[in-house]
Amino acid sequence: MMQKKKIAGLLAVSLLTTVPWTVGYAEAPKWTNVNVNEEQDGSKFNSENYDFVKFSQIGTKLKAIEKQSNRIKVEVRGTSADGHPLYVVTIADPTTQGKFGKIQSLRKQMFKNPGKAQDWITNNPDFKVPIMINGSIHGTEFAGTDAILQLIERFATENDQETKNILANNILIFNVVQNPDGRVDATRFNGEGIDLNRDFITQSQPETRETVELIKEWNPMVFLDTHGYVKNYGPNLQGLIEPCTPPHNPNYEYDLYNKWAYQQAEAMEAQILSQKDKFSSNTLYQNMKGVYVPQRDDAAGWDDYPPIFTPMYAMYHGAYGHTLETPTNDWDGVRWMYNAIIGALNFATENKQAMITDQIEMFKRGINFDHPSHKDGFFPKAYILPVDEKDPTVTQKAVNHLINNDIDVVQAPKAFTVDGQSYPKGTYIVKMDQAKAGLANTMLWDGEDISNDTPAMYDISAWSLPELWGFKAVATQSSIDVTTTKVNKITGQGAVTGKGPYLIANSSVKAVNLVNTLLQQGVTVKRDTKGNFYTEAAANQISAAVKESGLQIESTAKVPADAIALSSLKVAILKDGGMGKVQSHSGTKLALKRLGFQVTEVTPVEVAENGLTGFDAFVYSGTESLISTNLSASNKEFGFQNAGQLDKFKANVSKFVSDGGKYVAVGAGASRATKTLGLTDDTINVGGSNYNGIVKVKYEGTGLTAGYGQDDLGFVYRPAWFTGTGNDKVVATLANSDDFFVAGHWKNSSAAKGQAVIVKEQDKDVTLIGLEAGFRDHTDYLFRLLSNSIFEK
Repeated sequence: MMQKKKIAGLLAVSLLTTVPWTVGYAEAPKWTNVNVNEEQDGSKFNSENYDFVKFSQIGTKLKAIEKQSNRIKVEVRGTSADGHPLYVVTIADPTTQGKFGKIQSLRKQMFKNPGKAQDWITNNPDFKVPIMINGSIHGTEFAGTDAILQLIERFATENDQETKNILANNILIFNVVQNPDGRVDATRFNGEGIDLNRDFITQSQPETRETVELIKEWNPMVFLDTHGYVKNYGPNLQGLIEPCTPPHNPNYEYDLYNKWAYQQAEAMEAQILSQKDKFSSNTLYQNMKGVYVPQRDDAAGWDDYPPIFTPMYAMYHGAYGHTLETPTNDWDGVRWMYNAIIGALNFATENKQAMITDQIEMFKRGINFDHPSHKDGFFPKAYILPVDEKDPTVTQKAVNHLINNDIDVVQAPKAFTVDGQSYPKGTYIVKMDQAKAGLANTMLWDGEDISNDTPAMYDISAWSLPELWGFKAVATQSSIDVTTTKVNKITGQGAVTGKGPYLIANSSVKAVNLVNTLLQQGVTVKRDTKGNFYTEAAANQISAAVKESGLQIESTAKVPADAIALSSLKVAILKDGGMGKVQSHSGTKLALKRLGFQVTEVTPVEVAENGLTGFDAFVYSGTESLISTNLSASNKEFGFQNAGQLDKFKANVSKFVSDGGKYVAVGAGASRATKTLGLTDDTINVGGSNYNGIVKVKYEGTGLTAGYGQDDLGFVYRPAWFTGTGNDKVVATLANSDDFFVAGHWKNSSAAKGQAVIVKEQDKDVTLIGLEAGFRDHTDYLFRLLSNSIFEK
């Protein structure tokens, strides 16, 4: 172990020891708003817990270290979903502090003149590279942040040769606690119930967006993401360090990444083993022969295919990204993580010139539209994004999202023609001869069916923004002959024209949100059988809400005779407190909120004891285990406390439906639970939990499926379909064609071909949706299936 330096005051107990700080550190800074009495001492989901550093102590520790060193800068870069500060620490050699302009200038050159950037690196070997280390994105995986705190103290205060050598060559950026909500509450997810390590394509959460901003700001050469806990994956192989098993996402320049990432993983493994005698007498560590490296030690199942994970997302910005999974939840686990990171830093220091040259080569390939490891035609020359003039909101959201991810978007100030198709002025274009072409393509392509490429996937296998957000992105291999202007940000405003009555087409999330806003303001709104909305209110009564919506609302000749007045509805959603370490309802909850509904979470026990009085609709979206009476100790707090509560729950839900309440089940688990509750006699067919993807769907197109067509799309995650539906109204089926599965991973999917995926019971207001209509706040295009189900009489 490296020699320690004793420092005065609060830092008398070194962070490099294997014990936590003393009580003297407990006082929180004014800018930390954690009630220390509410912090959890451990997680029921962890088989091991230890005296990890509480979040309320971290701000004080960082400030104390900052006072001791001229190498360190401590910042708060935003707040979490629950309002906790997001700490970022930058450490560099004092001669570099305040001179970050050089690395920022190099960053700009990477994207504009990558060849010149490579030449500059050749001629200036004393440059410093940014390395980013991400702390405990999963709140129950405490060891990552504890290791980071030890590293921060070391690099801020120590002067041994290894420390000085690393700082002479690198700028260290620590995202200290990426998920403070989870650390405080001892949960995997954040305060909104979102697993942040599944949010990097959607970026729905403030913590994710903060990390994206850091990645864009620094474009780190190496990105390390700290996790736990993985042990005994192989004989005496403890912990896990990526790179991953196939399939690798085809939008990477994977040859450039893997050239260095695999060697860096082995360097981390070597560093851990070199310090093996410093671990406790725990036989797990004393008998350790190495670390589990999936690419070396496995065949499938630990993949880097989806860009939803933090290091996988960082790889599209050129980083050599690694997930580090420490073996145990204790101070030995902290030591393992610490040593792994030191190994990565030493490797980067020794190889920085060649590594950053290859990182820049990725950008050069993008700019030159030269992808030697890809088949010709894999990347289009451009994507064309047409705009719906009346409802531009979906495309505008997509354009802003692309720009926020360092993707260049341009706009045509006049009409043009490509591939025989005319496009009006105002059309957006994403040209693919740009530095981060791989990120642009992975966001905009249709995806692919990889069902036969691998026996297992770690998570989702399809995420296409156009298909799941609901905008057009037309790929072309042709040149676009039109002058364009660069787009920096869109701030579109809506407008009302005409004297009314006004038509609000059922066209987007923003349209439904506008309807709910007007209803909550007391404005009368009607809905016709096609799912469109109408109001006869005066223009000045609705103009402020319309302006905020971004929609262009116009007069219509008359309100259809079949249009029925709506009311502002109160929606309850069954809360999953964290079964299986996830809040399975959270994506649907956020979807309902974005649609503008008043949403209240109710637990299974609350429904059993209090019923659903006062609510108009009840949404069940998540695991069937929420109504199980056979729960593990870690799940017990989230479900029924005794068997009798299931009977009460069933009785209260049945009474709610009998009294005219609306019941909506979303996904496989909720559909199965609906069967258990006796609210359907359908057969619930379920695919494997490993299966997911984009599917072709034939929607009826009115009522429950208003706004959707007969040749349309959906998304499944643990696919569900329904048979024995004689007593139902079937309003949507999977396409009855062999190619109904568009993209993702779903083996033996043929059994579901042509089968029902949305049904409504004929004799009661019960709707089953087999599609994942609110999945992780990502499937915007499908959100209106939820609002249709709630509004439909």
